[in-house]
Amino acid sequence: MDKLVIAGQTFRSRLFVGTGKYASNTDMAKAIEASGTDMVTVAIRRVDFKNPDANILNHLDFDRYHFLPNTAGSATAEEAIRIANLGRAASEQNFVKLEVIPDPKYLLPDPGETLAAAKALIADGFVVLPYIQADPVLAKQLEDIGCAAVMPLGSPIGSLRGILTRASIEIIIEQATIPVVVDAGLGLPSHAAEAMEMGADAVLVNTAIARAGDPEKMGRAFKLAVQAGREGFLAKPGEKQQAATASSPLTGIVGT
Repeated sequence: MDKLVIAGQTFRSRLFVGTGKYASNTDMAKAIEASGTDMVTVAIRRVDFKNPDANILNHLDFDRYHFLPNTAGSATAEEAIRIANLGRAASEQNFVKLEVIPDPKYLLPDPGETLAAAKALIADGFVVLPYIQADPVLAKQLEDIGCAAVMPLGSPIGSLRGILTRASIEIIIEQATIPVVVDAGLGLPSHAAEAMEMGADAVLVNTAIARAGDPEKMGRAFKLAVQAGREGFLAKPGEKQQAATASSPLTGIVGT
């Protein structure tokens, strides 16, 4: 079986799903189930621990899904480290999706603060999956210090614009010896399939599912797209040709 392995842990699905922006917790739970994911990311700063009904953690079965806390809302390495520790306490495991985003308009991650936070968290025993701009140099630096995966953006968070950073992501994939997860900006199942066909190890999707007219159906569509894209990559597509080539041979034709 073709399975994804991160830090020694095996995942059946290559689709990670976020928990924000859903109209209701019921919609969220149905969409996540339909997606077939077994990695669910949760913004720790947005969890309402005081209100059991509003607390999204109470609407998901974390015996079924791997809980990936993220540090969304952090503008500095210091803030991200503090939130990562809250996530570890809540989840009783060491995985963390590292996000350090000081930019309120375009929500682009800060490379220097991300690198600093990753170093500190790895030293403290965390399994770090950093969200980054599609920067091959930074991706390699994060791999070299011990990150378990890298998560370059396809386009700005929530923009649904697809993979605008394709050339840079291709370099990251080529150089990486750890999983590459395309994160942010995917708006259609075809965008997820494109990422997988490029050789990405997984994708993370939130807004495209949560804001769809039918989140449950969209979750299922992304599941199928990720599977198709991965199969297409493993099938080793033929090389593109400038000129046309006949699909039927020109020799051995009956009557010639």
